[in-house]
Amino acid sequence: MNRFTIPRDIYFGENALDVLKTLEGTKAALVIGGSSVKKSGNLDKIQQLLSEAKMETKVIEGITTEPTTKMVQEGVSILNDFQPDWVIGIGGGSPMDAAKAMWVFYEHPELTFEAATKPFSLPHLRTKAKFVGIPTTSGSASEISNLSVITDSETGVKYPLADFELTPDLAIIDPIMVQSMPKHVTAHSGMDAITHSIEAYVAKPRTIFTDSLAIEAAEVLKENLLLSYNGDTKAREQVHYAQAMAGMSFANAVLGIVHSLAHKSGPTFSIPHGCANAIYLPYVIQFNRTVVEDRFATIAKRLGLVGEENKELVDSLISWIRELNREMDIPNTLKDYGVSEEMFNQHVDEMAANAVLDPCTSTNPRETSVEEMKKLFVAAFYGQEVTF
Repeated sequence: MNRFTIPRDIYFGENALDVLKTLEGTKAALVIGGSSVKKSGNLDKIQQLLSEAKMETKVIEGITTEPTTKMVQEGVSILNDFQPDWVIGIGGGSPMDAAKAMWVFYEHPELTFEAATKPFSLPHLRTKAKFVGIPTTSGSASEISNLSVITDSETGVKYPLADFELTPDLAIIDPIMVQSMPKHVTAHSGMDAITHSIEAYVAKPRTIFTDSLAIEAAEVLKENLLLSYNGDTKAREQVHYAQAMAGMSFANAVLGIVHSLAHKSGPTFSIPHGCANAIYLPYVIQFNRTVVEDRFATIAKRLGLVGEENKELVDSLISWIRELNREMDIPNTLKDYGVSEEMFNQHVDEMAANAVLDPCTSTNPRETSVEEMKKLFVAAFYGQEVTF
């Protein structure tokens, strides 16, 4: 038996934020990142709409990096004092992921972080509050997904919290929230979305439902991401919707080892998540093509890439990703990103061992050993072709 779960309601398009006026309750906690949502005036707009719903608000801010257990604990303390009916994550993946984790431990203070990281084992939520996701970037799809990725403050290792209980009650995908995105954020978040669509399309738990969303999202991203990067506002709106479609797909089909590699190396080398995905994606396609070359070829055909045989089509897919990276100023190797050989060698064995244990590894289409994971890290560091 298969399952397909997305938020109860998804509001999108111009003025989608207006739905906030209809929320029922007395208090809403707003979890945000830095100052951009304030400078844009969007935080004021959200608070005004909630005030029209007779809702008192409390802002939890400062989630300016990928969220840690320490940040989550500090946020939970504020939630415990405020006792909100709604937890609203506003921002990119980091603030929304942090908000989800805060929500979990607000609902269940007895739960340990170790217990929460066991996939699909969370206790029931919504005994105290419901959750809203409002993205200000176009890539993570945290407003759609059943995931929250949190870094252990003690070890520096990222752990995904994964459970359908984490699926937001309400997603608000309003294009006004992304019109002021910086170019590098547009690039990194866009490559995150492309990775989601491609990995979901080949993941083991894929279904006809996830396939249709993943491949359509990939096509919309192919047509619009570079235009969005170069400032086209209509294209930016289309990318914002496509990343949510990719999110609906990967939230149900899960992902693969591009994310395993990124989860374990991003914090170590201070690489933004979407940028890390962009670097690893071509190498992982080369690795996985031995078992799902036909599916990668189907994506390439849908994107209008050149090739007659499956091999040519998959080669074109890899070349397109690398060229897109170059056009958006994303390096194609860890070395070019600025990771030193000394630091890489110091951490690669530990990263490979941790990456194999990542939940995304179990849904990758090809089984992956610690040795193979290390070889992938090495290939991505030096820019080597993956032939094993």
